[in-house]
Amino acid sequence: MTTLVPMTDADRPVAERLWQLYQHDMSEFRGTFPSSDGMFKAGRLPSFFEDPERCGYLVQSPTALAGFVYVRGVLTGPRVMGEFFVVRAARRSGVGRAAALAAMRVHPGRWEIPFQEENPGAAAFWRRVASELVGSAWSEERRPVPDKPHIPPDVWLMLDVA
Repeated sequence: MTTLVPMTDADRPVAERLWQLYQHDMSEFRGTFPSSDGMFKAGRLPSFFEDPERCGYLVQSPTALAGFVYVRGVLTGPRVMGEFFVVRAARRSGVGRAAALAAMRVHPGRWEIPFQEENPGAAAFWRRVASELVGSAWSEERRPVPDKPHIPPDVWLMLDVA
């Protein structure tokens, strides 16, 4: 059974290591490179520990730590799937699906889920999750990536989770 474990300050070192894996995966679609020290920038990661509007979860598969879920807008909405990552060994096993569904059910309400259309695995995954949750009662739009006009727009799914 996949579970979500709410992150605390004690989990920061684990979150920082998983963040590096996530940023490496995203570099294929964002064209980002690590700094000269070999590390990707922390970006929004600290805000998920410091901002009361944000929260994070570690994804625990039946056998191991499998990723993270970061949610924005937890108090005022809309909820945004801020960052979502499943390690490669756990992909296509149902762990990501279970984690996404659990996070969205823990925080019911209006959800927005951004992803990159050029990432076919993510595109298919999020559309399947949305359909499983609300059938055809979801919509999508393309939005430019702030401060990055050279990158294709992100796709944003919008849905209401009861």
